[in-house]
Amino acid sequence: EPALEKESDQGLKNKTKELKEKLSQGKTLDELLPEVFALVRETAKRTLNQRHFDVQLIGGIVLHQGKIAEMKTGEGKTLTATLPACLNALTGKGVHIVTVNDYLARRDTVWMGQIYNFLGLTVGCINHEQAFLYDPDYKKAEETEDKVRDELGGFKVAEDFLRPVSRREAYLADILYGTNN
Repeated sequence: EPALEKESDQGLKNKTKELKEKLSQGKTLDELLPEVFALVRETAKRTLNQRHFDVQLIGGIVLHQGKIAEMKTGEGKTLTATLPACLNALTGKGVHIVTVNDYLARRDTVWMGQIYNFLGLTVGCINHEQAFLYDPDYKKAEETEDKVRDELGGFKVAEDFLRPVSRREAYLADILYGTNN
């Protein structure tokens, strides 16, 4: 973490490409996990002004291992999921994050999409009858709207940042939010 705090924004953005290269050279996801989690933690601090707690890092490890992690309301499940999602997205095979309803899928795409987008990863959303990609430039809202989105985080779904796409295009995103339906 201390090393990444000193990196410029562009330096952090370049890390995703470096990590993908390490993966292609034979490193395993488990070997990359500490560096990726530190990168996602620093990115969340810069984009959302939120820092993953240690318990969220542990939850991210558990999820990456394919196990179940129970967290109560308000303990940060949404932020926790960004850790294994970014790690596993490095493979290029796509990561699906399942939530309980369309509203939460859209909310989390916009809210956590800021982290993924910063790191050069694409994020999509599949709803019952529509599909989206997170695009911070889509229907760019007034600067005050941007400020409201950043201040309120998960409490506001700024659908201006959800660009409608085909379901196929959404499924091709690095990370995809959807429901169990």
